[in-house]
Amino acid sequence: MRFALLSALAVPAAVVASQVHQARQDPPSSSPAASSPVPLPSSGSVSASAPSVSGTVPVSGSSVAAPITTLPSVSFSLQATNPTAIPLSEITAGTLTTSPTLPLSTVFAPGATPTFLTNPPPLPDLSKLVVSNYPPLDKPPPTDSPEVQQWIQEVANTGVQIPDISPTVLGGCPANLDAVSDPNRCWWTCGGCTRDTDIVTCPDKLTWGLTHDDGPAPYTSNLLQYLDSANLKTTFFVVGSRVISYPALLQEEFMAQHQIAVHTWSHPQMTTLSNEEAIAELGWTKKVIKDVLGVTPQYWRPPYGDIDDRIRAISKAMDLTPIMWTRISPTATFDTDDFNVAGGLSSASQVLSNWQNILGNATMLDTGFIVLEHDLFAQSVDLATGYILPDALAFEPKLKIEPVISCLNKPMSDAYIETNDNKTNPPVVSANLFRSRQDSPARQKPLVGRATTGTTLARLLSSTVLLTCSLLPAVLSLQSLLVSVCSSRLTLEEKPELGFFCYYCYSYYLMT
Repeated sequence: MRFALLSALAVPAAVVASQVHQARQDPPSSSPAASSPVPLPSSGSVSASAPSVSGTVPVSGSSVAAPITTLPSVSFSLQATNPTAIPLSEITAGTLTTSPTLPLSTVFAPGATPTFLTNPPPLPDLSKLVVSNYPPLDKPPPTDSPEVQQWIQEVANTGVQIPDISPTVLGGCPANLDAVSDPNRCWWTCGGCTRDTDIVTCPDKLTWGLTHDDGPAPYTSNLLQYLDSANLKTTFFVVGSRVISYPALLQEEFMAQHQIAVHTWSHPQMTTLSNEEAIAELGWTKKVIKDVLGVTPQYWRPPYGDIDDRIRAISKAMDLTPIMWTRISPTATFDTDDFNVAGGLSSASQVLSNWQNILGNATMLDTGFIVLEHDLFAQSVDLATGYILPDALAFEPKLKIEPVISCLNKPMSDAYIETNDNKTNPPVVSANLFRSRQDSPARQKPLVGRATTGTTLARLLSSTVLLTCSLLPAVLSLQSLLVSVCSSRLTLEEKPELGFFCYYCYSYYLMT
């Protein structure tokens, strides 16, 4: 049997997650981006091996708080599908798949070189990782560790002013009415407020910045195989707890020339955290990615899109630029809702109807767009590879589908600190202090209260206002020479195969 019902813990995890995404995708006719109803694709040149498909798919779901109910049937129309797609009748809501996943296509040797990047470091040796040197899976990292104390000190050393904004509380907009009404907070979750530093679209019309969140996970290999067959690249926003669980899978994503970006260690609602807790979430994720890939991402996505000016400032101080997804009104975002199929809150037909509306609205924008999708659960991957991506490839006028870094017209090397030449994509904090320490925690000491090369450099730069903008590239080049890129000699002790499942169980515990 392909599917088994989700456990009592896994379903509420998805239920709560859906409550955080306040805005879903409205039909094009109700979108403020369009002055008249958007004509959706109704025909196209489609081969017999990729027929157009339309219809309604009633799907059953499950919930802990209530008996299994029937989700509504929603109409949709696609120009093309994958001839090997899982039938929609088998993409069942409220279930967890038990079918086999595809194996890794390649296992990379330590020291392999990612030749698609400029002057990249070699791939680290995964056999040297020690899982116990990292925080517990899917739990907020403690803030009293030497590593986090170092990052806290380095945030202070950047001089970035972190607004004195109180954290929100769990429960979304209804539980945070003061925060919702605060015009100085700029809280994306409730109202869709963005700053110029937030990436919310691609600049060029009909360009889709493809993204997938929450992996790497068992079904990511299935997605990778399809992307490779279709010659497509995506941006993977990876969770630190999943990275240490599936490091070889992350290396395969990276070496296949997909963009890797940060999605926190335990997938919390970031605005509910203290400054120190937020620093720990981002710092550990940057570190584990560096330990597995040899490079450190310069981009991130807040889980649930939960960001305000306080979290923006913290991420800026940690050299991370936020990438959101396109939002066309307070009540409509480019979110397929694919995540909620596994939790029984959305059906396959609802996801495909959302996609149809997204595509219709996208044609009305003067810019490109970014869509929220996931690679954690089988249903999300099956819908992407079987239906959404084939439909996008058949769409007319043609879409340009690429990772976000590419849709911003930047080279892939600009996505990482170690390969960024600082010319086309200067770091958001010029001191660029956040290099992960590669030593064993037992050998590290807190940096609070003592000067380091990084802090001395930061003080020098800030005291002279970076000397001048013309000297900035030279300063950064000098600084890069001061950064250690050595990997520690560690040993892999365990491989938590069920980490992705525990991830959402723990998310549910945190949100209730």
